[in-house]
Amino acid sequence: MARCLVTGATGYIGGRLAPELLAAGHEVRCMARSPERLRDLPWVARTSVVKADATDPGQTREALDGIDVAYYLIHTMGGAGQFAENDRRAAETFAAAAGQAGVRRIVYLGGLVPRERLSPHLRSRAEVGEIFLRAVVPAVVLRAAVVIGSGSASFEMLRYLTERLPVMTTPRWVHTRTQPIAVRDVLRYLTAWASVPDEVNRAFDIGGPDVLTYADMMHGYASVAGLPHRAIIPVRVLTPRLSSLWVGLVTPVPSGIARPLVESLRNEGICGEHDISRYVPDPEDGLIGFREAVSLALKKIKEADVATRWSSASVSGTPSDPLPTDPDWAGGSLYIDCRSLRVDADPEALWQVIEGIGGHNGWYSLPVAWHLRGLLDRLFGGVGLRRGRRDANRLRVGDALDFWRVEEVLPGRLLRLRAEMRLPGLAWLELSVSRSGGGTFYRQRAIFHPHGLLGHLYWWAIRPFHDLIFGRMPVNVAAAAARRKAVPA
Repeated sequence: MARCLVTGATGYIGGRLAPELLAAGHEVRCMARSPERLRDLPWVARTSVVKADATDPGQTREALDGIDVAYYLIHTMGGAGQFAENDRRAAETFAAAAGQAGVRRIVYLGGLVPRERLSPHLRSRAEVGEIFLRAVVPAVVLRAAVVIGSGSASFEMLRYLTERLPVMTTPRWVHTRTQPIAVRDVLRYLTAWASVPDEVNRAFDIGGPDVLTYADMMHGYASVAGLPHRAIIPVRVLTPRLSSLWVGLVTPVPSGIARPLVESLRNEGICGEHDISRYVPDPEDGLIGFREAVSLALKKIKEADVATRWSSASVSGTPSDPLPTDPDWAGGSLYIDCRSLRVDADPEALWQVIEGIGGHNGWYSLPVAWHLRGLLDRLFGGVGLRRGRRDANRLRVGDALDFWRVEEVLPGRLLRLRAEMRLPGLAWLELSVSRSGGGTFYRQRAIFHPHGLLGHLYWWAIRPFHDLIFGRMPVNVAAAAARRKAVPA
């Protein structure tokens, strides 16, 4: 049994790796900047959680104390400006702290490194891998191309492009070859390195058994999903920036995250070796092929059993400040829109409506206005309204919910959402259930903390729309609760 540290446990891969390590009999410690986002995960009670930022030497050294194998699953997606410098600084800090703590091995998951000119994000991934390979602690760097699994950004991009566009005008990168790998095989490789006894310090290319173009993958997805054949017409003039904006309009993946994915597809992503099989043998029935990986992912989506999504990870540039709890908060102005209504329903029925809000269920007021706000957000580089929900009925702290993030869930009582849309300030939406005088009450608070003059102007400019949108919500939520017969969770 190894003592393992998992960084990035609030993200897509880290949130799946931790329970895999537990199932393999290892001891797991999770390192996170926002540990509260792990609170509601079903496996977290069997781990220890430490709060640490990988760029802080003291916090990182303390988090690594007593650890045998450290998994580094931190990287910037959709970042701008100094993302490469931030990634470099975090990796150097982590490598130095691991050496001081006596860690036996670092395991890093990066991207395949082609010979052609690299995109900024692939170059940053490669640089982080080299930092670990030069460090005192032996490192295993796994390099993968497209990861196929329910909820991955690459899979969501492929899925929505194929499902929504029977005829596609596409950039020339759709004819670039790549070697996709199923997320199950990625997790199998990662988990195995907690037990490999040899002292290994090198990079390994990992990929599935199929080498395909992106066009092949779209045709393959359509076939597995039972869709008609897709017509693909390449257009050479679409740059990565234009391609990412196009992807952002068609899929739930915002353009800021789509761009590094698109840029990586310009280069061939094919494994140059399969040496990893000397240390982690292939399964008896072989690695999972592309079509099987798609089938498994669609099955998970159909069964609403998606453990993590690309939106699980924090989005660069979005606010992370918690809601100020002091009524006389000294941090500045707070604009608050409060509404309440008595509901002709049991508290349980009202809570089911509240916890099911967003996604396909909508927001119970002026759908056109909500979709317009989401479109405006995407046009300004935000996440938009189409991230949807991880689960149709249940929410947990840290879940993405359209252009909100779940900041607090008190089952049966309170749901607090923090806005991740582009705003000149910070915003929250609270929905709560209470019982008073024998009746059930719905309470709603929209809270805005403006940044500068622009923030104040923004609040007063949209105040009439708030009255329309938030004014209708209590009545419609109450009506939905009254129609619903409460069922036990």
